[in-house]
Amino acid sequence: MTPSSRSLAARERAALADLLDELGPDAPTCCAGWTTAHLAAHLVTRDRRPDAMPGYALETTPLGGPLHAHAAAVEDRLRTSTPYPEVVARVRQGPPPWLPGAWAPAQLVDGPEFAIHHEDARRAQPGWQPRHLPLADADRLWTAASFFARRAAGGLPGGLVLQRSDVPGPPKRIRSGDAVTTVEGEPLEVLLWASGRRDVARVAVRGGAPAT
Repeated sequence: MTPSSRSLAARERAALADLLDELGPDAPTCCAGWTTAHLAAHLVTRDRRPDAMPGYALETTPLGGPLHAHAAAVEDRLRTSTPYPEVVARVRQGPPPWLPGAWAPAQLVDGPEFAIHHEDARRAQPGWQPRHLPLADADRLWTAASFFARRAAGGLPGGLVLQRSDVPGPPKRIRSGDAVTTVEGEPLEVLLWASGRRDVARVAVRGGAPAT
């Protein structure tokens, strides 16, 4: 299998594991309070501990407190009890085939998720530069950006529109409103903005215009 024939999830996972190995356990990430060791433990827990998944899925809901605390405790135990190189090796391996994380539907989610976390590690380091992705990968991330943006729209006072800057096309209206925020950029950049990485996402944000 050639690198280009592997899924987005597989390629982003491998590239992130390489970077985690290179950076070591104490490098910063774009996730507040997390080092690379925290990020690696999070990814392995997400892959291999189905009991932690409700804590991730419901983190921002009223029911999410105790569930998220459980997921965080699992991550902390792994991070403090297992040598960092072994944790990164598990990131690279991915989930075993009998767990839901290895099944095909999960891979559709994992591509964008691993792209985000790859950038969490990349963009916290000095001298980082944005990546230029193949069109098929960019298309996949654009679809994911729309999903993430629906959640991000909850924090905005009016409407939200996404505009892709790498290829021509109509804007994508996420939510209508009397005032519209337009976020324009390449798909990975818009995805990072929509997932809360607004300090490092290279997008143009325009707000306050009347809805059309």
